[in-house]
Amino acid sequence: MSLQDNRREYDYGKLTRESLSDNPFEQFTLWMTQAIEANIQDPTAMSVATVSAAGKPWQRMVLLKDFDERGFVFYTNLGSRKAQEIAGNAQVSLHFPWLQLDRQVIVGGRAERLSTIDVMKYFLSRPKASQLAAWASKQSSRINSRQALETQFEQVKAKFAQGEIPLPDFWGGFRVVPEEIEFWQGGEHRLHDRFQFKLNEGAWDISRLSP
Repeated sequence: MSLQDNRREYDYGKLTRESLSDNPFEQFTLWMTQAIEANIQDPTAMSVATVSAAGKPWQRMVLLKDFDERGFVFYTNLGSRKAQEIAGNAQVSLHFPWLQLDRQVIVGGRAERLSTIDVMKYFLSRPKASQLAAWASKQSSRINSRQALETQFEQVKAKFAQGEIPLPDFWGGFRVVPEEIEFWQGGEHRLHDRFQFKLNEGAWDISRLSP
């Protein structure tokens, strides 16, 4: 199998400085809205890249659950690999792959733990099965089989059959406070449009980057 000729032209549109908002969160809101309206699959899916104490990077896909000018929010098991690596190095990168629109957004910044109140509000809004799954899965730990996971789920389901399911003490969330945001629009002949917002003493410096 040869991959060398597996290519296509990126001709969905252009991104100009005139059309770009001076506020990266306004620009992100616009692009997120357009991604949702275009009915692309999982528009809130993003890759979260962390780095271990040994300097080894790792990525995984999670869902963005909230964002505003304070940053980008996601939730996870605090015993997971991502959470453990963030505890040692809070610098992370997010990547939104809106490839059906020939677009990408990359965020670099510092992850901060959310308050218990914020985590509780979101946890209680989740479907009951998702709440149970949070209790059943010791995320990133080794398991013997799929059956063992399903057995644990059924045991948790029976345990919390009555009343509300409590928030696990090992489950939480993070807000990635951005220091850099890049908007990428695929361009014809590989002449892509790239704009970088970089935080400088509380203000955003905007630069066009060469593709």
